[in-house]
Amino acid sequence: MRPLIPAPVSRFRRVLPLARLSLLAVALGLAACKGGGAEGGKGPDGKDQASKGPEAIPVEVAKASTRSISASYAGTAPLEARAESQVVAKTSGIALQVYADIGQQVSAGQALVRIDRDRATLQVAQADAEVRKLEANYRRSAQLLDQKMVSVNDVDQLRYNLENARAQLRMAKLELSYGTVSAPISGVVASRSIKQGNLVQINTPIFTIVDISRLEATLNVPEREIETLKAGQAVQLTVDALPGKTFDGRIDRVSPVVDSGSGTFRVICAFDGGGLLQPGMFGRIRINYDQRADALVIPRTALLEDGGTPAVFTVKGGKAVRSELKLGYVDGEWVEVRDGLRAGDPVVVAGKSALREGSAVQVINDKAAPAPAPAKVVAK
Repeated sequence: MRPLIPAPVSRFRRVLPLARLSLLAVALGLAACKGGGAEGGKGPDGKDQASKGPEAIPVEVAKASTRSISASYAGTAPLEARAESQVVAKTSGIALQVYADIGQQVSAGQALVRIDRDRATLQVAQADAEVRKLEANYRRSAQLLDQKMVSVNDVDQLRYNLENARAQLRMAKLELSYGTVSAPISGVVASRSIKQGNLVQINTPIFTIVDISRLEATLNVPEREIETLKAGQAVQLTVDALPGKTFDGRIDRVSPVVDSGSGTFRVICAFDGGGLLQPGMFGRIRINYDQRADALVIPRTALLEDGGTPAVFTVKGGKAVRSELKLGYVDGEWVEVRDGLRAGDPVVVAGKSALREGSAVQVINDKAAPAPAPAKVVAK
């Protein structure tokens, strides 16, 4: 008979007492902490935790500095040719020859199309013959009038008929001249709607000519700027199609009338054409109208975005202090401070969202905001 051997203890049964002991130790530790807290907030080291105060919030600051700053108005508008003409035929007929094509430079008065004018030529010849006949009749009647062989009324009637015939001849010649369609302005052919052999209809546009020697952009500017924008002020233009390039221009005309519906007035800016700029390009325009050489500025990132009075957090004695500001011009990433700060005052540029008045702060950088070269012109 085999001796009885005790059954092996499973791993689960061996681990369970250890787990219970661990849970018990944790519970005792929590109870000890709770009891210590109830006795005045004493920690394991016997010191008062409340006396330490809240932890300091890490922030980055920049110092207010002086630099040159510009004021400007910025807007967008498409470029347009200053002059554009729709060329129409003043008569109907078959296009015998077409002299111009899209993209071709033409001059005012240059022939573009020659239209069949056979019928008009015959009408001129007919009118000319009628004039010659009436001129001969009038001369004979004038001689007979001296001899009292015709009445004055008959001579007057012949004279009126002759004048009418001469007018008909001039009209026939004018109609004949319509057979050559000429360019009304100098410029570039932008479109052409006929080919040689096509029937040309009277008063139908057959060409579009644009004068791209000078381009214009019309801005609709808020009425508050009517005293700042004047004819002759410098303008800078950039276009999306030509990145990295800037074009100079001038304000050509300023409308003195404010539109009552939109509250805007028109400012027309002019630029030299004939180069890279083309009509239809979308332009971003900046008009510089003032500049200050020694303005006190801070980074725009320092401004609080709470929708109220412009303000920043400054650092004084390791505490955050909210300071309200009176702002001036905005130039790119910089904003002018007219009142509320002095040169060298540190303003919080990073970490300000967690700050409140009097919050303890820890400055993790010690750099003043640099004062780079002024930007060309930036929108107000």
